[in-house]
This record gives sequence, structure tokens and C-alpha cells, in this order.
Amino acid sequence: MIIVMKAGAPQTQAATIIEELKAKGLQPVPLFGVERTVIAVIGEERDINVGHLEALPGVEKVMRVVQPFKLVSIETKKEPTIINVNGVKIGSKQLAAIAGPCAVESEEQMEAVASSLSKMGVKILRAGAFKPRTGPYAFQGLKEEGLDILRSVADRHHMAVVTEIVDVRDLDAICKKADMIQIGARNMQNFELLKEVGATQKPVLLKRGLSATIEEFLLAAEYILSNGNPNVILCERGIRTFEKETRNTLALATVPLVKEMSHLPIIVDPSHATGKKSLIEPMTKAAIACGADGFIIEVHPNPSEAKSDASQQLTPSEFETLMKNIQPIVDAVGRHF
Repeated sequence: MIIVMKAGAPQTQAATIIEELKAKGLQPVPLFGVERTVIAVIGEERDINVGHLEALPGVEKVMRVVQPFKLVSIETKKEPTIINVNGVKIGSKQLAAIAGPCAVESEEQMEAVASSLSKMGVKILRAGAFKPRTGPYAFQGLKEEGLDILRSVADRHHMAVVTEIVDVRDLDAICKKADMIQIGARNMQNFELLKEVGATQKPVLLKRGLSATIEEFLLAAEYILSNGNPNVILCERGIRTFEKETRNTLALATVPLVKEMSHLPIIVDPSHATGKKSLIEPMTKAAIACGADGFIIEVHPNPSEAKSDASQQLTPSEFETLMKNIQPIVDAVGRHF
């Protein structure tokens, strides 16, 4: 259920309603828009007197939300959510270009790639310090040392940092070093981790699970919002199908469909979706054309020597070419960097 306040209604009226709902054992979550406040109500709704709520001062209407996800639903919040990360307003007309290597391998490696990307105008640097790998003997990341390198290099080049959290025990360390926390595909349904990340106010980049439906994807985001963190950016990174020619199958229909269902921004990861360098540029173009709010691409100074995902990492010069080649598409859809 959502309670829509009248345009210009004072927040004191919303506060009174929130206290009344709490007294009934419900969890009210206020969403403050540009023109009005909407209060999402989580909990058992059968005993709620809708007529009473509609008669309260400042209330315009009370509506029941059909979707199982309440807070991320476009029924709850009509205007798009815009999340500011280092001056990049993700969810607005400004496209988010996020780039960097799969993993932090050394300070020299990170310096080389960050130096190149910052000159191209990239403001958000990605790299993994903690790496969830399918095999136990694969490179697992530099962990805390990698976080320190990532933060230090990003600061030198005035870039924000997004890095993946694998274990809830690392949350405090990552919150201190990162500007945005990534929840990887393998952890999309790690509900305890989602709750803990939801208790922070850090922007969260939530990747779609390998075999997750769109509803499951949005319900994972709901876990984060319902625990108090409204700053969620969704990421379509491909799903597992019977196709073997690509690493995953990039389901680009997810982008416009999510925009019909949710107010949250959504970006695309063509690197993990395809696993092939040659496919990254065309799929980035397609992602922008279908309405994605940005992209996250793996870039390494020397991909052949990368300790993980060598086949899907671009060189800085290849990424620069991609940025030039996608510009006509960016202009055509009325977006900008």
C-alpha cells in the first residue's frame, strides 16, 4: 500500500501518519519526491482502514500496490530515481560510463588504467579487490591491499570507486574505501548481505543473477530499499542460457521492461554479458539505444596478462575508440556524458 500526500503538504503531516502506522506495527517508508511525498507501507494490510487514512490531513489518495515489490515499483514513485556518484547523475539524461579492470592486480596496473580513463572523462573507476571465482584455485583478489590501492589511485585522478563485496564481514572496510558497493550476480539473492548493505546509505550497484527473473531481480533491490537504502542502481549483465558462443546471453529487453516497472536506474555490463571483446562495442551501442542509463566495461592496460577475464577486457585505446564510436548513438537518444 502507498499513501500519496498532496503536493506541497508539510512534512509534519507525513510524520504524523508515519507515527500512526508504526503504532500499528507497520513499517512506513517515506519517499520524498520533488513535488510530493509518498509513504510506502510494508506489513500486513488487512487491518488498515483505508477510509481513515484518506481522511487524514495532507493525504491525496491511498493505493494498494499490485506488484510484490513495493518500494522499487513505479506505482510507488512515478519520477525516476537519480543517484549522484562523483557528479555523475545516474538515472538522468547523463549517461554513466564506468570502467576499469576486472581485478586490482598492482598499483602500477591501476595507475596506468586510471590515468588513461580519467583523461577520457571517466569519473567512476571499477575494479575488484575481493573476487568471487568459480574455482577455488583462481586468483581471489588482493583483498584489503587491493582496496587501499584502488582508493589511492582513484583519489589521485579524482575518480569515484565501485568495487564488489563478497562477504558481509568486509562491509565496513569497503564502505570506508568505496563510493559505490557492487553486489555481484552470485550474491544477488544473498539476502543477509542485501539487508546489511541496505542499512548503509552507500549507492549500490546490483547485478542481475545468472538465472534470475526480472521479478526476482527487483525483489532483490526491494531488500535493499526496505532496509533503508534508496540508492540502488540495477545492472543487466546477461543471463545463463543454452547458448555457448557467448559467456552469457545479454537480455536487453530487460532495460525498457524494468523502466516500465520501476523507478530505479539501470545500466548494462556488456563485458560479462558477452565475454568477447569484439561484441562489447555493438552491445554498448544497443544498450544505449534501448534506454540504459549507462554501462560498466572492463578495461586493462595489458589484457593478455590479466589475472582474470582476459578475453573480455579492452585496452585503454580500444575503450577510447568505443567512446568515440558510441557518440552518435548517445546524441541520437538525447543523452550526454
